[in-house]
Amino acid sequence: MNHGKIQEALEWRYATKKFDASKKISAEDWRTLTESLKLAPSSYGIQPWKFLVIENPKIREELKPVSWNQTQVTDASHYVVFLYKDAIDQPYVDKYIQRMTEVRGVPAESLQGFKDMLINNLVKAPEEKIRVWSQRQAYIAMGFLLETAALLKIDATPMEGFSPSDYDRILGLEGSGWKSVATVALGYRHSEDSYQNLKKVRFADDTLIEYVK
Repeated sequence: MNHGKIQEALEWRYATKKFDASKKISAEDWRTLTESLKLAPSSYGIQPWKFLVIENPKIREELKPVSWNQTQVTDASHYVVFLYKDAIDQPYVDKYIQRMTEVRGVPAESLQGFKDMLINNLVKAPEEKIRVWSQRQAYIAMGFLLETAALLKIDATPMEGFSPSDYDRILGLEGSGWKSVATVALGYRHSEDSYQNLKKVRFADDTLIEYVK
């Protein structure tokens, strides 16, 4: 593994403020980016998330005013809205168990213990606890997307500066059990984006990382 290239990619990336709207991510690179979302880890492996790729330019224009008028919404090559599952119910657990039997070729009966644990820990848990937990899971997937984009030299901007309730309304999510929590704009930096020339400001290693021996 080339550690130098990884370090270079991490140094290269930044939260792009201005995208070049004329540059688009290739189909091959986009497939790799979507794989990073699909293969991201989640607690119990249950994936309480969904990713909306907003391709319709009219919808992007509608989302922009409720995103503090940030130009990344409309100018980025791809715009992904991260959704979290508001509650884990029995049908969702059943769906997951069924998928496990298909992928691993095991009988559903052998997964009964695991299924019971999911029901006790997730379905029967307080709604607010699951809501917060589910949101945190979505951010794990976001991290995988950002890292993969950096390795591909594709710019990516994680964004929380928007009105989730307005997004849910515009995207028709109300009553669906899914809610928006964050977004990521992906594409290529504009040559006029001065932020690309700024040095990263990070605390020193000994401030951030502590070894407990």
